[in-house]
Amino acid sequence: MEADSRSALAALVEQHGESYAALSRLIGRNAAYLQQYVRRGSPRQLPERERRLLADYFRVDEALLGAPSARSGAPSAIAVPRIDAVASAGPGGLLDRDRAAGDVVIDPAIIRRLGLDPARLSAITAQGDSMLPTVMPGDTLLVDRGDQRVTARGAIYVLRVDGALMVKRVARHGAALIVTSDNPDYPRVEAAGIDIIGRVVWLSRPLI
Repeated sequence: MEADSRSALAALVEQHGESYAALSRLIGRNAAYLQQYVRRGSPRQLPERERRLLADYFRVDEALLGAPSARSGAPSAIAVPRIDAVASAGPGGLLDRDRAAGDVVIDPAIIRRLGLDPARLSAITAQGDSMLPTVMPGDTLLVDRGDQRVTARGAIYVLRVDGALMVKRVARHGAALIVTSDNPDYPRVEAAGIDIIGRVVWLSRPLI
């Protein structure tokens, strides 16, 4: 837990362009305090007052920074990395690379209910209308990168098609992948290069 909290603070510092020295002074400590906490593990965990000040400053759930859970042995929140890329539910968003963009805090009850491994999860934002009414523009999609299986029944996946990132429904027909949109106004996707990133398992509700 301590290592996760240090990693979370390091990610927040990088994402917001802050300095450890300035943040250390913000919480009333010497300039090297937070850098030593992140890089050397000293102190082992942040005191409650300092943790709360940092959580308020960054506007994140205090659980990300090591707040104890309300129920012993169970985390109060799970941080899922958000990918700084827009998954298109329309014509496709071109990507140079996937970049981390902070964390999305997910209720651990959702993770347990869906039987997911937090280490395999990423979050990404959808745009476009080709997957209406299932996926709305601006939806945050929880993607299981470890589930790249495609069955005849089909499911919703984040995938790259000829270099473009998309959210589509994908089903297997023999050796072929059938890539379609839930919006009937959009035609079937025809492409030679299809790379499955992972299955969309949750947005505002589980997707089965």
